[in-house]
Amino acid sequence: MNINRAKQFLENVCMLKEIIPFTRYRYGVGRKAQLKNKKATNGRWPVKSAQSILKVLRNAESNACEKGLDISSLYIKNVQINKAVRGNRRTFRAHGRVNAFLSHPCHIEVWLIEKIKPIERSFA
Repeated sequence: MNINRAKQFLENVCMLKEIIPFTRYRYGVGRKAQLKNKKATNGRWPVKSAQSILKVLRNAESNACEKGLDISSLYIKNVQINKAVRGNRRTFRAHGRVNAFLSHPCHIEVWLIEKIKPIERSFA
């Protein structure tokens, strides 16, 4: 996907104009009317996740600009999200009990490539 289209898609998700279809972990996710033109029936608008991925895309775009790449021809080759180490905290409950209060961080990795138009062959 083109990086400009990806940024526009994530901004539309934040404004609830486009929906992200849930195909794998879809049980318990309600059916939405915005998915009529797609091949799924269940979806959501994960605004917080979209904002964090949009921040990573903007950072990758500025890094590519610093390296001298053409921003209009940048495409996303790979996006990889892995689990990170959980942060341990405690929350205090009634009657003197204490429960774990863990955060769920992740590592987001984005690979961008610059697509170049192929050189036409001349048959001589």
